[in-house]
Amino acid sequence: MPRSLPPRHRQRPLPQHRPKPESEDPAAPQLVNRILASPSYREADEDTDFLRRGDVRGIRLMLDYLKTQSLLEERHVAHTIVVFGGTRLLEPAAARRRRDARALVLKADPENRERKRDFEVAARILANSRYYEVARELGRLVGAVGAKARGGRIMVMTGGGPGIMEAANRGAADAGAHSIGLNIMLPHEQYPNPYVTPELCFRFHYFAMRKLHFLLRARALVAFPGGYGTLDELFEVLTLAQTRKIDPVPVILVGESYWRQVFDADFLVAEGTIEPEDRELFWYAETAEDIWRDILLWYEFKGEPLLPPGS
Repeated sequence: MPRSLPPRHRQRPLPQHRPKPESEDPAAPQLVNRILASPSYREADEDTDFLRRGDVRGIRLMLDYLKTQSLLEERHVAHTIVVFGGTRLLEPAAARRRRDARALVLKADPENRERKRDFEVAARILANSRYYEVARELGRLVGAVGAKARGGRIMVMTGGGPGIMEAANRGAADAGAHSIGLNIMLPHEQYPNPYVTPELCFRFHYFAMRKLHFLLRARALVAFPGGYGTLDELFEVLTLAQTRKIDPVPVILVGESYWRQVFDADFLVAEGTIEPEDRELFWYAETAEDIWRDILLWYEFKGEPLLPPGS
């Protein structure tokens, strides 16, 4: 039996540890270099051209899922409060500056239709900027109890972008808490908002994997006024809950006056396209305190409280 284990590095190299010398074949070095430069010689996990091929899509989907899943598990994230809303809704001070700037432009040409529309939109964004503060306060409330949740940590999760999503991540940061952002690759360059915890900001290639992670740990969906993206996520969750593909979770629409104009669920019931019980899959709220209280009460009534007594 040898007196010691073999060392990691060999004392004498194997034949394949050195290329065929030029003295044996003058063409050998050039031929070897061509092989080393060939894409086929790259290790598969380092060959980005190969990983982007259509027939490797299944592996990319798996990686899109697995990276986020692994890192969230490592950080013991058990519950998320998912917050959606318009990227164009600004914090009040920024919205006021934009409205005032549009007013000056309109004043120079009061009959210009495009300038009128820009001013009217800026005025509406200023009016709706109150929702930025509501989302920020909600993020603070959730962040304040993040480490106290049953079974693991509870965090705010957003799409990681500006507007309402920024507000919710910012509120968590105000409370000294971590929060999650799920960005998506788009044809044009975009940036995450600065308040997402860096180690918990993820960028997805596939919308499908991003949507999956929005729901895997979701204990509530809070939808603020928003556009197509907000509606997409909202109706997907309502459909999954309606069909019981997922267990129903609290779905709270912030700003009743806005949402009643966006879609009329009572009309859908009257037309017979949804059942009355489907109308009960969501409700409205106006303040961060009401949103957070309703979520906690929903789970108390279910017999699965999110927080231990006295939290």
